Amino acid sequence: MALNVIILAAGQGSRMNSQKAKVLHLLAGKPMLLHVVDSALQLNPEALHVVVGHQKEQVQQSLRHFPVNCISQDQQLGTGHAVAQALPHIDDQSVVLVLYGDVPLVPVQILQKLVSCVSDQQIGLLTVELRDPSGYGRILRNTSGMVKAIVEHRDASAEQQAIHEVNTGIMAIKAHCLHSWLPLLSAKNAQQELYLTDIIASAVANQISIATISPQLEQQVKGVNDLVQLAQLERWYQLQQAHQFMQQGLQLADPERFDLRGELILGRDISIDINVVLEGHISLADGVIIGPNCSLKNVRIGSGVKIKANSVLEDAEVGDSCEIGPFARLRPGTKMAAGAKIGNFVETKQSNIGTGAKVNHFTYLGDCQVGQHSNVGAGTITCNYDGAQKHTTIIEENVFVGSNTALVAPVRVGSGATIGAGSTVTKDVPADHLAIGRGRQVNIGHWKKK
Repeated sequence: MALNVIILAAGQGSRMNSQKAKVLHLLAGKPMLLHVVDSALQLNPEALHVVVGHQKEQVQQSLRHFPVNCISQDQQLGTGHAVAQALPHIDDQSVVLVLYGDVPLVPVQILQKLVSCVSDQQIGLLTVELRDPSGYGRILRNTSGMVKAIVEHRDASAEQQAIHEVNTGIMAIKAHCLHSWLPLLSAKNAQQELYLTDIIASAVANQISIATISPQLEQQVKGVNDLVQLAQLERWYQLQQAHQFMQQGLQLADPERFDLRGELILGRDISIDINVVLEGHISLADGVIIGPNCSLKNVRIGSGVKIKANSVLEDAEVGDSCEIGPFARLRPGTKMAAGAKIGNFVETKQSNIGTGAKVNHFTYLGDCQVGQHSNVGAGTITCNYDGAQKHTTIIEENVFVGSNTALVAPVRVGSGATIGAGSTVTKDVPADHLAIGRGRQVNIGHWKKK
C-alpha cells in the first residue's frame, strides 16, 4: 500500500509569544518541523504533504531543500479541516499518516508500527499515558478495553479528565475513510473547530477497530505549546544524546551541560568539559580534549588536539596534535597543520597555519599563509583589507615575526627571515633577511608635562 504523510504546520502558536511560526522554533539547532520531516522521509512515503498557514512563506522557505508538497490552509479551522486540504492530492487506497510540526521527537520505529496497523478494517492511533494529562484529549474505552471515543480536555467531564491515557493526535488511516468521514465533522465544541480526532466516533460507528500504539517515553510524543515546554524538551533531548555518546566511549564532565545541535562523528578517548556547544557537522578524532565553554561549528579536529577553555571554532580544519586557546577564535577558512599552536586571544580567518607553527598571543591573521615552524609574536596583525579588497600575507617557513608587527598585505616574508619587534612591514622581505620597519626613537631631555 502506498503511504502518504501529512504534516500539520499551519498554526500560529500564540502561546509561544513570538513573531516566528511555532514550527520554526529550534530544537537542537534545527526547526521542529524539520525534525518531523526527517522522520517522515525515513518511512519512504509516496508523497509528503505539509499543510502551511501562519507565516507560510517562511515555513515554505525552510522546506526548500526537501521533497515536500506544501498545501495552504488559509483559515485555521482545526486539524480536521487541515487534513481535508491535503486529501485532494491523495489516492483513496493510500495509507495516510498524520503528523504534527510541533511534535518533533517521535521515533521512526513507532511510526512504522503505527502504519503497519492500518487496513480497511482498522486504523492506528498513537496514545500515551501522562502523569499530567492537562490539555490533551482523553482516550475513552469501553468495558472490553476497545477505544470508543476521544474527548478534548475542554469538553471533558471531571470524570473523563481523570483519565491519564491521552491522544497524541498522530494517526494512520486509509484515505478513503478520511474522504468519507471528514465531511461529517462538526465544530460544535469549545474551540469551535473541526477536530480530526472526532473521526474516531465514525470509525466506531462503522465497526472499524482502533489499534493503539504507545511510546516507551512520554517525551517522545510531547508537543510544544510554549517556550517553557520547548526548553524542557531540549534538555531532555540533549541528555538522551549525551547518554548515547557516553555509551560509545565519549567522556563528558557533565552530561546535563552538553549541547549537540547537529551531527557528531567520534573517535576514541575523547573528553569534553562543561558548557561545550557543538553545531553543524563535527568530526573529532581520537584523543581530542575540549575544555569548558567552547563553541565548535562545522569543524574537523585531528587526533590528540587540545582545545582550551573559551575557544570558538567555525568552519575550520585542525590537524593532529595541535593546541588551541584559551580564548582563541578560529573563523571560517582556518586550517592548522599537524603540531601547530594558536594561543590565547588569537583570531584567524582564511588562514593556513603550517606544521609546527606557533601563533601564541594577541594576534590577528586574516588571509594569511604561515609556513612550517614559523613563530608569530604577540600583537602581530595582518592588515589584509584596504577598504575595498582583501589581500594575502605569506609567511614562509622558519620565519620569526617579532612582537607588535603590522604586516600590510599584499606582502611576502621569505623563509628564515626575522622581523624586528614593532615593525610595520609594507614590502616583501627576502629569505634569511632581518627586516626592521619602525620609526627611530628620540629621547628629549628635561621634558615637562603640560
